[in-house]
Amino acid sequence: MRLGLNLGYWGAGNGADNLVLAREAGHLGYSVVWAAEAYGSDAATVLTWIAAQTENIDVGSAVFQIPARTPAMTAMTAATLDTLSGGRFRLGLGVSGPQVSEGWHGVRFDRPLARTREYVDIVRLALSRKKVADDGYFFTLPLPDGPGKALSLTVHPVREQIPVYLAAIGPKNLELTGEIADGWLAIFFSPEHAGDLMAPLRAGRESVGKDLTGFDVVPTVPVVIGDDLAACADPLRFHTALYVGGMGSKDKNFYNQLAHRMGYGEAADEVQRLYLAREHQSAMAAVPQEFIDATSLIGPPDRIRERLHAYADAGVTTLSVATYAASLEERLATIRTMAELLDSSGLAS
Repeated sequence: MRLGLNLGYWGAGNGADNLVLAREAGHLGYSVVWAAEAYGSDAATVLTWIAAQTENIDVGSAVFQIPARTPAMTAMTAATLDTLSGGRFRLGLGVSGPQVSEGWHGVRFDRPLARTREYVDIVRLALSRKKVADDGYFFTLPLPDGPGKALSLTVHPVREQIPVYLAAIGPKNLELTGEIADGWLAIFFSPEHAGDLMAPLRAGRESVGKDLTGFDVVPTVPVVIGDDLAACADPLRFHTALYVGGMGSKDKNFYNQLAHRMGYGEAADEVQRLYLAREHQSAMAAVPQEFIDATSLIGPPDRIRERLHAYADAGVTTLSVATYAASLEERLATIRTMAELLDSSGLAS
């Protein structure tokens, strides 16, 4: 198992601090640093900045939003980042959610699985430097009855194939991820519930004659180190309540649905009710500590080291650390401790 570092949304913290974290992660042997985007900072600019000031750590989008860019634009960005970084870019993609897709990008949240499949096909076609032509449900390239013609990418990425990761939560999306992607970006991953998640992923791989060999399973895992479990869980309550209670609409919240499938349906509904009523503090308090513990690494170092084995046994190949410590010094201490714990666990690859 390898370690990654997830910086989240750039606007959520000090950019200079995040660069320090990325550099330190590279020195510690972390394999990749990820950046996210929602409706603030974009991930491509952040990753370019990090890639220019690091040497050996991969940079990855977690994720580029599919409704935000045409597939050709995504291929251009991926090829450019791979070239500028010397072959260190990983392309993570996701459909986002209905609020952002329709409210921010003006793109209907329609047939997300079919959109993802068509999008990835075009991105890969463009990155292969063949002429791009597609007559799909969402994209027609080139447009008919006009001056456009099929074009090929003029930039040659360092690698023949840039790895494609998909952010997926639901069973059908997981199956698609196994079928068409090189890796899976997971959130709220619980080793104890991994069987329900890995089964559709494995089915997708088998549908194209593959298994999970070489496939990168990458959950983002919040990490808070300390002796008091309840105190360690507290910094994660806002994040959890936001996603389980406030992401998407009441009827289309993928994170809430995941909590239901994990057996926390009653609590998830209460968190959502309170959050949508703008009772945010109450929503945070309603998040079960058991759910936080199941989907995070909290507690003393020895407890976290032991729990790393559960992630490895569940099939995780890259564990992406999301640190919620208050200060830069504490965040640096967290990623250093995680590197030490992985090494001492005997799980490092």
